[in-house]
Amino acid sequence: MQRWFFLEDPKRPKYNKRQKKMAEKPPEPEGKILTQIWTFTVNAPDVGPKEKMFVTGSIPELGEWDNNKVLLLDREEGTDLWCKSITIPNTCDILYRYGKCIVNEANSNAIIIRQWETHQQPRIIKETDLHPFTDTYGYQDDKHMVYSGWLTVSTLLQFKFMNNPLKLQSCLAKRLLRIKITPVKLSFGADAQVDDSSLSTDASAGPECGVLVDVSTLHDDPAICVMKPQEQFGRDYKEDDVLLINVTAPNINALAYLVDFYAYSSRAASEDPPCHVGYTYVLPNMFKSSEGALDLPVTCNVKHRPLGTVNIGYLIVNPMPEQLCDLSMSLGKFWDPSWTGLEVGHRGLGASFKTKDGDAIRENTIASLKKAAASGADLLEFDVQLSKDMVPVIYHDFYVCISMKRKREVEHTEMLEVPVKDLTLEHLQKLKVYHLLEGRNQETLFFDDELEEHQPFPTLEETLKKIDPHVGFNVELKWTMELNDGTFELNNPFDMNTYVDKVLETVLKHAGDRRIIFSCFNPDICTMVRQKQNKYPVMFLTI
Repeated sequence: MQRWFFLEDPKRPKYNKRQKKMAEKPPEPEGKILTQIWTFTVNAPDVGPKEKMFVTGSIPELGEWDNNKVLLLDREEGTDLWCKSITIPNTCDILYRYGKCIVNEANSNAIIIRQWETHQQPRIIKETDLHPFTDTYGYQDDKHMVYSGWLTVSTLLQFKFMNNPLKLQSCLAKRLLRIKITPVKLSFGADAQVDDSSLSTDASAGPECGVLVDVSTLHDDPAICVMKPQEQFGRDYKEDDVLLINVTAPNINALAYLVDFYAYSSRAASEDPPCHVGYTYVLPNMFKSSEGALDLPVTCNVKHRPLGTVNIGYLIVNPMPEQLCDLSMSLGKFWDPSWTGLEVGHRGLGASFKTKDGDAIRENTIASLKKAAASGADLLEFDVQLSKDMVPVIYHDFYVCISMKRKREVEHTEMLEVPVKDLTLEHLQKLKVYHLLEGRNQETLFFDDELEEHQPFPTLEETLKKIDPHVGFNVELKWTMELNDGTFELNNPFDMNTYVDKVLETVLKHAGDRRIIFSCFNPDICTMVRQKQNKYPVMFLTI
């Protein structure tokens, strides 16, 4: 086994352990200078409008990696340099990183983290350093490593245009259109009156309010597949494109969303702007759950008559209810070159119901996971669902079978298929439940009722505590997928935000130093996990 999920690797930086506060240090010998003035200076050429640079680090003066306590830097006029002088202790080494943020002008305590450095070894001011130096943002030892996409105080509303969503009149059907979304302020008084500002050009909400709009087209061209600020006339939508428009805002329910459609005239010169042909509105009361789709009318910009319809998918990603991450470490894109190949234990020792006779140990149990770890697995893969009382449990299938005896028929039993989500943890662990294969074939494959670690439905927390911490976990989040006939594997699942929050909370509180990878076949789940935490990588699974 490659001990890539290390606990005792001497090369591993120790920065995740916070330095003791100055007040807690033992007294120093008389005459020794305990503090000094230090000027943090970073060269950052690509800072966007309303963005500011910040520094965070391992000491209280730098916020101890807390994203709410970062130290904002001041820009030197006419340069790309950002600076700040503070008093720091010179009795210990100080670790630090730089990042970009936006401060919400309506709430100065709401700091929106836009980007931050992710080198495994943070920058360091050694105890013996006496003279400040200038850093280059994102670069350390000639390696450029920055990361973005972590919701701390804002909510992400993602609009999705895919599967050729526009159904317009024939005169527009074949023309190349551009799509733009503008968040617009809503104001509801006692008489539900519209704010006067909505009648002016100041009605749109921008970065000064903590509202950001980024756009990306899923394409092989790297110039358009990366999230970038929305342009004046939006982004082209071509046939079979997948266009994503992300709106990040402190309160998405305080905004309406104006969707504009532009097209170029056939007689326009190359430098002419596109013409505004139509629009529609998305109102916050249209969002019924964390995910969904809306069919909306498109209205002509001139005659205000219907032009057709547009189908807009949406995804709402809320920040975690409890902040469990910080800026000390981000492993989202980290991979050590020495990890040349990894042995993965699928569901532990493997899928035990694929063959008629099964395997010696039931899949997705503590016993199976322990045996795989002892056999040299670097990584253990297992599936996580929620019980009815919202406890993350390890199990693959969405349904289980429960044995039911008919009246007056002592021998014969009938198997009832029940969704895992409809049974509490106590039901799952104490009732006699069968795998779907056992229930449908009326055949018991495992006789292990007396063996505690061989029982199905161990909790995720129990699994994190009982398996060797040197072994990594690939935590697959099980979510219902649409089948070829248009039906779903599971109907009426938990709200997506609730499900992801429960799994992340358990992992972030109990994983310790174990290396974790999250994975899922559902792209929206992957987006949620990616945006709700900044510590672990996320893998999108495909067939």
